[in-house]
Amino acid sequence: MNQTESPPSRCRSTLHALSLVCLVGTPYPLSAQVLDIGSRLEMFVDSVLIDRLDGIELRLHYPVLATASSNPPSSGHYATVIKDGDTYRLYNRGGGKASYDGDPVEHTEYFESSNGIDWTRPSLGLFEIDGSKDNNVVLAHDPPFSNNFSPFLDSRPDVPADERYKALAGTKESGLVAFASPDGIHWSRLRDEPVFTEGIFDSQNVSFWSEAEKKYVCYFRTWTGEGYTGLRTISRTTSQDFLHWSDPVHLLPNEPGEHLYTNGTHPYFRAPHIYVSLPTRFHPDRGNATDILLMTSRRGGPFDRTFKEAFIRPGPDLARWENRANYAALNVVPTDTAEMSIYVRGRRYTLRTDGFVSLHAGFEEGEVVTVPFRFEGSGLELNVSTSAGGHVFVDLVDEGGGVIADYAAAAEDRIVGDGIALPVTWGGDPDVRELSGKPVRIRIRMREADVYAIRFR
Repeated sequence: MNQTESPPSRCRSTLHALSLVCLVGTPYPLSAQVLDIGSRLEMFVDSVLIDRLDGIELRLHYPVLATASSNPPSSGHYATVIKDGDTYRLYNRGGGKASYDGDPVEHTEYFESSNGIDWTRPSLGLFEIDGSKDNNVVLAHDPPFSNNFSPFLDSRPDVPADERYKALAGTKESGLVAFASPDGIHWSRLRDEPVFTEGIFDSQNVSFWSEAEKKYVCYFRTWTGEGYTGLRTISRTTSQDFLHWSDPVHLLPNEPGEHLYTNGTHPYFRAPHIYVSLPTRFHPDRGNATDILLMTSRRGGPFDRTFKEAFIRPGPDLARWENRANYAALNVVPTDTAEMSIYVRGRRYTLRTDGFVSLHAGFEEGEVVTVPFRFEGSGLELNVSTSAGGHVFVDLVDEGGGVIADYAAAAEDRIVGDGIALPVTWGGDPDVRELSGKPVRIRIRMREADVYAIRFR
C-alpha cells in the first residue's frame, strides 16, 4: 500500500533498549520479532507490546475499597473466589484458632453469591461441626487439607463432568493431594497418594488449566534456602493430567530481602494468556505487616515486576497492619460490565475492567508506538478513558514506520469518552480487514487520557 510521510523528527525513549533514540525523518527501525496477537485482548500491564514512548508513561492504578456488602464472608486465610456462570463461589479456611498448619480444627467453608457482593452461607449438611450439620462446610475432618484447600473451575475442553472442579491441598508432610468435584461442593480425592512433593507448601498453592499452555499449571511455596530458611518465594510445576507433575522451576521473583507469602497466580478472565498474580508481601522486620503486590506473566514466562511498589496498602485501619491481615483471595472476577473485584480478608476492592495499568498522558500530548504484530479481525477497540478536554488518535503504521494510507487518523476519528470497548475509525470507517494477518504497528497519540487495553475483533 502507499505510505504517507514518515513521522517528524523527534527523540523517543526506547523501552527495550533503555536508551534514547532520535529519529531524524527516518522510519522506525524494524523490531526483531513480529508478534501474533490474533484477536486476543492485550493489556498494557508490561512493556511487551511497546516499542517507544514519548510523553507517555505506564501508570499503575490502585484498587478502591468498595462499600460494604451484606453477609460478607470472613475471607480468612487462603480464600478463593470463582465465577461459574451467574454464580460466585467463595471458599475460605474456617474453624477455631489453629496451633499449626493442618490442625484438625481447620475446615473449608463455602459461600455463594449472585453478584459477587451479597453472600449467603448455604446449609449443606455435609459435615458435623460442633455437634451440628447445619453449616456451609465442604471439607472437614481430613487434616491437613483444609489448611490451604485451593479449588479452580477446570476449563479444559474435554474435562469429565465429575471433575469439573479440581483442587490441590497439603503441607510439606503430606505433599499436595489432588481433589475433584462435579459441582464445587461435593469433593473427593483423585487418589490417596500425593501427586507432588517437591515443595514446602506452607501457603496457598494454586493451580489451573492453562488455555495458553494447554496443560495444568501449579504455582507453589518454596524457600530460597534449605527447608524453612532464606526468603519465602514461588516455584512452578506443570502437568498434562493433574496427577503427574514436572520437576519444579524456581521462579524467584523476589526483590532483595523480600518475602512473598502467597502468590495468587491465575489467568486473567478476559485475556487468559496473561497470568495475574497478587502476592502478599511479608515484612517480618515491621511487626509482620503485609501488603499486596501486582505481578504478571505471559504464558508461564518469568514474572514481570514493572511495578515493585504495593498494589493494595494496609490503609488506616490499624487491624490491617497486623500479621496475616492482607491476603488477596485467588482470582480477580468481574462484578459488572466495567468493574472487576478483588477480595481481601472480608473486604472487596474494585478496579475498572482491564484497569490494572494504563498508558497515561497528561496535559501535553504524548505518543506511543507498538512493536510490529499480526492481528485477526475486522475492527479495533480500545479500553480507554479521556477527560472532557482530552483525546486519543490511532494510526496504523507499517513495519518500516510509514503510516499506512487510509489508516491515518483524521479529526473526525478523534476518540473522546470512556468505555471498555470504544471503536477506532479512520476517515469514519472502522474496517481493517485488508490488513488482517499482515505485520503492522499501532501509533497512539493521546492527551489527558488512559488506554488500558486493545483488541481486534
